[in-house]
Amino acid sequence: MDYSKFSKELETISGISLTPFKEETKEIDWDAVKENIEFLIGNGVEVIVPCGNTSEFYALTIEEAKEEVKKVVEIVDGRAKVVAGIGYSMKTAIELGKDAEQAGADAVMIHMPVHPYITDGGLIDYFSGIIEALHIPSLIYFKDPSVSDDVIKQLASIDKLVGIKYAINDLPRFAKIVTEVPADKNNLTWICGTAEKWAPFFYNAGAKGFTSGLVNIYPQKSFELLTALQEGNQETIWKVWKEVLPFEDLRAKYNNGNNVVVIKEAMELAGLRAGVTREPVGPLNASDRQEVMDLLKVWGFELKGENVIS
Repeated sequence: MDYSKFSKELETISGISLTPFKEETKEIDWDAVKENIEFLIGNGVEVIVPCGNTSEFYALTIEEAKEEVKKVVEIVDGRAKVVAGIGYSMKTAIELGKDAEQAGADAVMIHMPVHPYITDGGLIDYFSGIIEALHIPSLIYFKDPSVSDDVIKQLASIDKLVGIKYAINDLPRFAKIVTEVPADKNNLTWICGTAEKWAPFFYNAGAKGFTSGLVNIYPQKSFELLTALQEGNQETIWKVWKEVLPFEDLRAKYNNGNNVVVIKEAMELAGLRAGVTREPVGPLNASDRQEVMDLLKVWGFELKGENVIS
């Protein structure tokens, strides 16, 4: 595989797909999964990430995570890149990665471990062991500010490592690591891992793409921002940023506890099928839900769903 070429294909929006759960049983609604993936593809999303954090990865069983990747690969059918989220213990992550590989995923995104005790050396072994165990390329989801960026420096030269989803909102720190990892000695694409709110800042510091949950409800606005960034259209960049900022701020409430449920509520109100969240994420409170409704109206959406997700 030409890993450098694959890396260039990540210079876009990474759409983190939702996992819709049925209200009564909280089982995965596979028909809704299909509708949502078709929505993303129909609106031009070229990189789809099932089993990301916004997919409620950690609320899935291992078997459900495997099944979700398989279903998404089947639905996509080569029309976009599928980057499967994997994680947990190193052995489990490799198991998930090999299963994704066999299912036909194009790459994997390795979650930052949720283990309470992490050392830089141990994390290097974790990431490198997973990357080398798989044939398909890997991206790293880097989001723990207590971990040194030296981890990235040590891993950057691995050919199969094609992207860093950087989700630490420290712009000087990000700019520094980008300059310290020479572009001619790796296959990395830097991706802003904290969506549209931070994308303009990360883009100027070296990111070439960004992740998005908003793309599940308002892909036109996400792509308006991407195009403006690529063209250097400052007027449009900051116009779009102001339009999406209230939505992203609402998602960030309660230490990002609203991240998924705000998107799901917005989708349901707009007539899309997002379903409910699983524990430990609860439904929106009344005031936050009203904010979602008000914002959708400002954006020009006709509200179709009126029931509070519960």
